[in-house]
Amino acid sequence: MTRRERIQAAVAGREVDRPPIALWRHFPEQDVKAEKLAQAVVAFQRKFDFDLVKVTPASGYYGDDWGLKAAYRPSREGVRTYLDRPIKKPADWGRLKSLDVTAGAHGREIHAIGLIARELGAEAHVLQTVFSPLAIARTLCGEHALVRYVRENPEDVHRGLEIIAAVTARFVQENLAAGADGIFFATQCAARGYLTEEEYETFGRPYDLRVLEAAGNAELILLHVHGTDIMFDLLTDYPAHIINWHDRRTAPTLAEARRRYSGCLAGGINEYDTLSRGTPEQVKAEVKEAIVQTGSRGHLVAAGCVTLVDTPEANIRAAVEAVRMDSKER
Repeated sequence: MTRRERIQAAVAGREVDRPPIALWRHFPEQDVKAEKLAQAVVAFQRKFDFDLVKVTPASGYYGDDWGLKAAYRPSREGVRTYLDRPIKKPADWGRLKSLDVTAGAHGREIHAIGLIARELGAEAHVLQTVFSPLAIARTLCGEHALVRYVRENPEDVHRGLEIIAAVTARFVQENLAAGADGIFFATQCAARGYLTEEEYETFGRPYDLRVLEAAGNAELILLHVHGTDIMFDLLTDYPAHIINWHDRRTAPTLAEARRRYSGCLAGGINEYDTLSRGTPEQVKAEVKEAIVQTGSRGHLVAAGCVTLVDTPEANIRAAVEAVRMDSKER
């Protein structure tokens, strides 16, 4: 099977020659230039030969054009530190402006996806990372501030989310036009320790669906549910082909999710412990155990989130080798 055929079969729940695998990571400091990000993503794919290419832009890239100030301070995840946020009071939500997504930071990411798709698109699906409007809102004001605004200034938040969702939907369409096969749609607020399910139904879901509707012609949509104690069942009816979450750190397990979700599952690798701190043999064992949980059908072997920047290359290779060993053992 080709990489594309393997992903398509996994999404459809058909038999595969081996489970597909994909890992992704941030490329700090390289990720603020389209050409350098593209080079880093292509090199990473060439080195490890994944079945899917998930592009990971600079963290918070979507906020830069609204005035977010950020800089890279060394971190294991490779994310930037937010130095100044544009929303500091309720009235600021109404001051968010519509954006030309072909310019600025948004335009940079569209340019990068075009470069990557031209280099890798013939051999593998290429996905752009797009965030939920509510996750974007959180970055623009701050994690704790968003909860306060949702509960004390709901109408102001809705005004901001209308603009954010419209801009994000256009960004999705421009990425597809530039060559992306689809999107990696990341939610960061669908966690019970952060908001209630009722709050997410009101402030998250309607705007998520607007963005996902804009991706309706995409060949592949991978939904990422970030965090712990996640609202898994609340999101399983989203129009996505694959769902990914921190299955090694929070419920449900892959086996439990298989009983609750008919689509393709992405997970099985603990990026914080096994992949970054374990031995290659421990990585292989974890991958094999994950494949047993799913019966190797409808399963993209992946980590719960980004591969940490200090992860040993030997461990990444071990994960890839483990799925190939699964093929030989059949």
